[in-house]
Amino acid sequence: MIAPKSSYTRPVNEDREHGLQPLDALMTAWGLGNHDLVDASTEQLTHKQVQRARTGRTLTLHMMQKVTRGLNIAIWYRLKKDERETYFEYFHKHVFSYAKNHDPAWQDPNGPLMEAVQKRGGKIIDRGE
Repeated sequence: MIAPKSSYTRPVNEDREHGLQPLDALMTAWGLGNHDLVDASTEQLTHKQVQRARTGRTLTLHMMQKVTRGLNIAIWYRLKKDERETYFEYFHKHVFSYAKNHDPAWQDPNGPLMEAVQKRGGKIIDRGE
């Protein structure tokens, strides 16, 4: 005898959704889109992964680090050589509010660099190729 199909649907797990992340604000401030991270990443980062990271879907530590590296590389390509010397690289704790050791009061030291990149229109300057 075949058991009847259950009408039970899995409830949405609220613990997996953390809301809009600091990553989203950083990407907007630097003038970056999802494709910029995917294009810059050397680790096969996908648009879907970046979108999930921005909207707050819980990611593994490895995936948080992969997205953060993609962000740093995408920003790096938009900086001039002298700006690269003062650039502060982001860690996953700066980019995700649910990461261990996240400090909501942290102040981004890259403010002046952000403004310089925005004035240039956020264009890629050098990929180092």
